[in-house]
Amino acid sequence: MTDLLITNARPYGEEAVDLLVRDGVVTEIGSDLGAADGVEVLDADGAVLLPGFVDLHTHLREPGGEESETIETGSRAAARGGYTAVFAMPNTDPVADTAVVVEHVRRRGEEVGLVDVHPVGAVTVGLEGVKMAELGTMARSRARVRMFSDDGRCVHDPVLMRRALEYASALDVVIAQHAEDHRLTVGAQAHEGVVASRLGLAGWPATAEETIVARDCALAREAGAALHVCHVSSARTVEVLRAAKAQGVRVSAEVTPHHLLLTDAAIAGYDPVNKVNPPLRTGEDTKAMRAALAEGVIDVVGTDHAPHAAQYKDTEWAAAKPGMLGLETALSVVVHTMVEPGLLDWRGVARVLSERPAEIAGLPDHGRPIAEGEPATFALVDPDAVWTVRGTALQSKATNTPFEGMRLPAAVTATVLRGRITMRNGEVQA
Repeated sequence: MTDLLITNARPYGEEAVDLLVRDGVVTEIGSDLGAADGVEVLDADGAVLLPGFVDLHTHLREPGGEESETIETGSRAAARGGYTAVFAMPNTDPVADTAVVVEHVRRRGEEVGLVDVHPVGAVTVGLEGVKMAELGTMARSRARVRMFSDDGRCVHDPVLMRRALEYASALDVVIAQHAEDHRLTVGAQAHEGVVASRLGLAGWPATAEETIVARDCALAREAGAALHVCHVSSARTVEVLRAAKAQGVRVSAEVTPHHLLLTDAAIAGYDPVNKVNPPLRTGEDTKAMRAALAEGVIDVVGTDHAPHAAQYKDTEWAAAKPGMLGLETALSVVVHTMVEPGLLDWRGVARVLSERPAEIAGLPDHGRPIAEGEPATFALVDPDAVWTVRGTALQSKATNTPFEGMRLPAAVTATVLRGRITMRNGEVQA
């Protein structure tokens, strides 16, 4: 492992320092440290230094969906976005509901080597919501699965969800719920409101999310289990979460970058790039997401990075698959929606993109303080950069970004995983 000297970096946006890294660990922090022979130098040029980002919600599509993304292309997108660990959702083909599949995902991630790829195991066999998958076998496998989810589908049966939470408590793992009562969303195409009515699209009520979250918080309280709520989108869900946390329920929650920035006004042109599950909601909901993230009621930003090949998006609205790219634009959206308005400082960014996600997932070597003796796993950010999003210029295999053509602030200039540079100045170091 090559030794590394990072010069002129500003930890959490504070005073510039140099950091010497040996064997993947920060051994010295100071000024004008100087590089000995054989030490690689990374000039941060005054960039903000943060712990490497952790995404609890990524779709890498492999196995089975390689026309949209692979573990390699998704890892490249993650590295370019400042991520050093991602959690790969199980809605693949075959579904990641056995030790064989989750071990394959883990192994491919290690072979690519750009980020730590942690497979998420399915809660139910085939994501069908009927029979619980072998959570214990996956947790004890070489993949060491720490999170389970049927993401894309809700674990709707309360008896099955209760049993899964009881197993999770015993295994010390997390159940991540896609909160959607499908009985309320049959045929739904957009947030139930004025925009959907004007466009003639079937409405998707926010209560479909809120009712499942309320139920699952009660079940998690009873089981003493860790529950994670995926992609919160409704202001009223925030109130459910606030009440549950006040009662001591072990519940955490994420918000996506697109639910921080976009509203259902974006769907006015029927462009399927803006179709997502849960749907884009109102400006009041977006405002509530930002406030809840700043307060800590919503714990983290999870990208829900959902790449789709062109044939799944370049079609009429009703036939298009839901989902958006997120890994390479997440940091910029967080800066735009949270830092620029003064809702978060750079330590707050580290909390929602790195520290708290690592804590929820139980990753001891991610989200660590920037200090001597700690892993050298970082993202360097130019806070003054402004860039224009172009889907064709992203590292992902797909191009379905809802931010196409937008000028966004801040850019990740380098990513470091345990002392190894995985991305520098936009170029992934494969």
